Formats: sequence, C-alpha cells, structure tokens
Amino acid sequence: MATFLVVDSGSAPAGPKALTSDQASRLAVTRFLNYQAGGRALTIDVPGTAGGLTFTGSIDYRRKVGYGAMRGTGRDTSSDGLIQWTATTVFVHPMGKAPAKAPARPPESGWYSRPLQRYGSSLDSSLAIALKLGSDRPDNAELLPQNGAAWVGQDRLDGHQVDIMTGPSARATSAPAGATGAADAVRYWIGSDGTMYRVRVGVASASRPVVIDFDTQKYVPVRPAPGVTPAR
Repeated sequence: MATFLVVDSGSAPAGPKALTSDQASRLAVTRFLNYQAGGRALTIDVPGTAGGLTFTGSIDYRRKVGYGAMRGTGRDTSSDGLIQWTATTVFVHPMGKAPAKAPARPPESGWYSRPLQRYGSSLDSSLAIALKLGSDRPDNAELLPQNGAAWVGQDRLDGHQVDIMTGPSARATSAPAGATGAADAVRYWIGSDGTMYRVRVGVASASRPVVIDFDTQKYVPVRPAPGVTPAR
C-alpha cells in the first residue's frame, strides 16, 4: 500500500462520496505523474506559533532532493536563507535576507547540515512529506476506495478545475513522519488529467495545516549543493 498523507478539511466540501473509477484512477497516478515529470516547482507554507515559514523552489522527484529559498513571515529573519534536503539530511545556507527565488546554482560554501528530524519540527515534517509526493509507480486504483479514499468536492486553482479527494484513512495506511494520525486521511487537489495542484497536510507539531502548492513558478532543475548526495 502506498504512503498517503493525513490532512485537514479543504475548501468547497461537498462529500464525502464514493470515488468513481475515473477519480480513483487519477488519484492513483497523481504521485507517479510528479515522478514522471522529473520534478515540480512548488511553494510550501509552514505555520508556526512564532510566525510562519515559506519555501519557494523545486523538488527533483527522481533523485529525491529539494532546493529553494526559505523566508519567515511574521517573524525575524533567523530562519531565512537557502535550503536543500534529502530524505535524511537538511542543508541550510543562512542569509540575512533570503531572495524570493534561489539562485539556479547553489553557493559553493556557507552550508551547514543536520539530520532531518522525524518528529517535533513542522518544517522538517513538511519537507519530508513534500518529498513523498512523488512515486516511481502508480498506486492501486482498486484498493484506494476500499481503504477509505473518497471524493469530497470541487475547486478552482489558478484557472484549473480540480477535484478534492481524500486518500486512504490513517487506519489503512502508514503516514510519513510528522503527519497526524487522524482517521480521516487525505486531501489532494487533482486536475482532470491526474495532475496534483495542492496538498494540505496536518502535522502534529502545528496547530494549522501545511499547504503545498505546485506550479507557483517555473520549475528550475535542482543542482546538488556541496556535500549533498541525491538518490540515484
């Protein structure tokens, strides 16, 4: 069974209703399409009691590495800078004022590394979850409805008509590190061709959901920073 994400309720709710075969097929391929594309541009909004963090950049879903700029919102600039991460390690390049977009080529020096925390960090949970939004194979469309996946409504994002779908319940699948264990599992905003446009994720260390939006800017291929070894 594939890993799906526990998330809060989304906008424009109308369900839940049983998935049609078409909806189940689109939900089953949505993470595979991210992998097939090679990578996606995205923005991650991470809430926090001392102010939020906003990541703007790209994820290479084949090599499982993300890179971009991190900026604080409603807080000081101590967390501002460039960030690159894998499934196990976070690399940070502090900057007094982070750019709106990260340079295509990461700086050659000034990076600090630390292990990616599995628990207790809204940021690290968000980064880990974002990496899991790509998969090298489609999920089983027949098993998704059996395990609690459902259609809950429609929405419109940046000109795209999308269906909001929940994935399997937390009882039926394992959630990634940091995701909450609520029984009502997933919410993905998915287009007519299966493209993923938004995910909202509840994490245990945050009172409000993390929001991951795709195609918020042009995709820039991820170049490894010094010391980063992407998956092959």
